[in-house]
Amino acid sequence: MAWEQAYEELALRREQARGMGGPEGVEKQHGRGKLTVRERIDALLDPGTFREFGTLAGKARYTADGDLIQLQPANSVIGNGRIDGGKVMVAGDDYTIAAGSSESSVADKWVYAERMAHQLRMPLVRLVDTAGGSVRLLEQQQATKIPGYSTWPVIPLLSTVPVVGVALGACAGLGAVKVSASHFSVMVEGISQIFAAGPPVVRQGLGLTLHKDELGGARIAARGGTVSNVAKTEQEAFQQIRRFLSFLPRNVWQAPPVIACEDDPARADPQLNEAIPENRRKPYMVRDILKRLFDHGDLFEMSRAYGGSTLTCFARLNGYPVGVMANDPMVSGGAMTHQSAAKMERFVDLCDTFHLPIVNFVDQPGLMIGPDAEAAGTVPLVYRAAGAIEQAAVPWVSIVIRRAFGVGGGLHGPKYGETGQSLNHRFAWPSAQWGSIPIEGGVAAAYRREIEAAPDPELRREELEAYYRKLASPFRTAEKFGIVDIIQPSETRALLCDWVEDAYEVARTQLGPRARPMR
Repeated sequence: MAWEQAYEELALRREQARGMGGPEGVEKQHGRGKLTVRERIDALLDPGTFREFGTLAGKARYTADGDLIQLQPANSVIGNGRIDGGKVMVAGDDYTIAAGSSESSVADKWVYAERMAHQLRMPLVRLVDTAGGSVRLLEQQQATKIPGYSTWPVIPLLSTVPVVGVALGACAGLGAVKVSASHFSVMVEGISQIFAAGPPVVRQGLGLTLHKDELGGARIAARGGTVSNVAKTEQEAFQQIRRFLSFLPRNVWQAPPVIACEDDPARADPQLNEAIPENRRKPYMVRDILKRLFDHGDLFEMSRAYGGSTLTCFARLNGYPVGVMANDPMVSGGAMTHQSAAKMERFVDLCDTFHLPIVNFVDQPGLMIGPDAEAAGTVPLVYRAAGAIEQAAVPWVSIVIRRAFGVGGGLHGPKYGETGQSLNHRFAWPSAQWGSIPIEGGVAAAYRREIEAAPDPELRREELEAYYRKLASPFRTAEKFGIVDIIQPSETRALLCDWVEDAYEVARTQLGPRARPMR
């Protein structure tokens, strides 16, 4: 047969590449409770859809006559495949070879995968399991390099295609960047950590001895906003990726995918009318409210552990994907903290980049106060969030379900907008109240001396609060058309399902990259 020897060598090289770090390396990977990179790709993608590129890249040993002895493949595996039928690019680190070290890899290979995702406008999933750079590279190359990859489109990717980062081991340095420089990131509890530098470098540089979980384990990373979500297993992480991508288009030149829906858009849940306690100091479970409003109660929440007073998630209304925000009174009373402001800014940018209309459920008592909030620089971060809201072009609707006070309450939706023509489309439940300051705090400040001098201070305070509460009735605002309408909570789903159809008519005219890229 013609070319028989070449075909045999090709088969041998492919076989050795698929063997990764060899049986011993694979066994060690399994011993850590982790899948190999190829097992991960198989678990993530639709069966039989992976098309690999750069299979033969690596370091080979030859005989004196130039015949192949052995190929050690590059410790990155790249290619494309399908998730629920949609094309994605995948780049995964192979920890069985040189601990997945980014500098021991053939860098051109994984950079090529990212460039391909950018140029072919398809989502990118990074499976990160790397020990970062290695000082041993100095010995191998007899020189070092200035950090950076000039052909890596890390920032342009964020403005054009969905990017997912998955931490599947101890991700340091460049590995941490690959996870975090994404629209959605997830790590697996117990087997993954994320940090700028690992424990040995921290010990040498700062004199601190820390376990890798103390430095960048799941609890630290999730609360600090380094990752969006935490999964208990690798399989759960891959399922979260599939869920995240299901709400987004392939790229910014396409609209989000609309699916058939069997949940009645006119469905009215009477229990919603009892959802907000009449006692204004009593909290409630906002997620229970959202589940009653959106298709089949299906929500995909992100960054729950970070900035928890603001909830961010994807959901669907009559099959149309939307971005959803809501204040959670169970966390800091729902107040806007420095973390929740940063979380809001990033989420609004995400929705605006991929043309998802936004629904905001408002129960905002205002900015977090006190010395900790001031030391954290809450106010300037809040106005970064305000900038994201005003610069967003995506259609937006707000439902004020309880409070909207002060500067934080004012950030319920765009009032000027990108073109200066924002409708500030907003509705309210009868339980809503708003103003520059809450009634209770305002009465305490304005009538302090009168209350203290009264025969019954508590009674006088209650009388004053009752008086001002009547003046602050949302119905009085509706009389002046300061709110589009007051609606029963049970009417909310029908209203939103009607709105989202029109919102998508607008969103489809806005396809393409935003003039202001993802922050």
